Amino acid sequence: MPGVRGAGSGCRCRVGPGPVPVRVLAVALVVAAGLRAASGGCSDRLHPRCCPGRDSECRGSGPSPSPSPCYCDTYCRYTGDCCPDYTHVCHISAIDCVVGAWEPWTACSSPCGAGSRERERLVTIPPRNGGAPCPDVKQRRGCYGHHPDQCYSVKEVARILPDTYKRNFKDPWKRPHMMAKEQRPSYCAYFRMKEVSASCYQGVWTNHLFREKNPCVECQGEAMGTRDRCEGDGRQGTRTFWISASHPRCQGSWVLETLRKNCNCSPKSLIFV
Repeated sequence: MPGVRGAGSGCRCRVGPGPVPVRVLAVALVVAAGLRAASGGCSDRLHPRCCPGRDSECRGSGPSPSPSPCYCDTYCRYTGDCCPDYTHVCHISAIDCVVGAWEPWTACSSPCGAGSRERERLVTIPPRNGGAPCPDVKQRRGCYGHHPDQCYSVKEVARILPDTYKRNFKDPWKRPHMMAKEQRPSYCAYFRMKEVSASCYQGVWTNHLFREKNPCVECQGEAMGTRDRCEGDGRQGTRTFWISASHPRCQGSWVLETLRKNCNCSPKSLIFV
């Protein structure tokens, strides 16, 4: 059974079941065909001749409008009210979507750990006049980043203490390797706590650590290694792990948000050791 257009669109709805005389049916078909022919077809329409989807304004045009006009939209194939020349005109003018070749996959969104890659392709010819729609133009797949020069910090576990453990003293013997460390400027690492073990709440200073807190952890020159950085300072946007140097059972994870060079954290902060 063909579909029915909304009210006011000139649709003809099927009435209830009942016998229809053959002669009456034949006369009705002849009259309908005459009216539809008088209303013109898709070839008489101005641009665009054919319309995609459902468009009740996409009527066949002609010199004498009919009370039951025919249509030139794609939906007329479902409602059964296409103009007589719809198949000839609209199937010729229908343009299918054409897409270009896939672009190369992007780099993994995470240089360390789980991430995703994406690729796209452009639409070179969009569909028109009821042509075939476009296929997918964007794809995504998972990946696992492991950059040797960047992922070493992700595997490290930071050892932290409160800033009351700052050494702040000069080597009286002025040993070269100690003087070199003293001359290194400190930097600040700002984290967001993600996990804090229950044992932390039993410590004297660790009971101030809790989820979503933003501690400042200072890396002093004495704590820096060969890379001029503190072990466990993490990687921005990546979850890493920490442990209390004085309470080993107090540990958790955090995410580095900001690194600031030549910086000293405010009092009651943390330090790397």
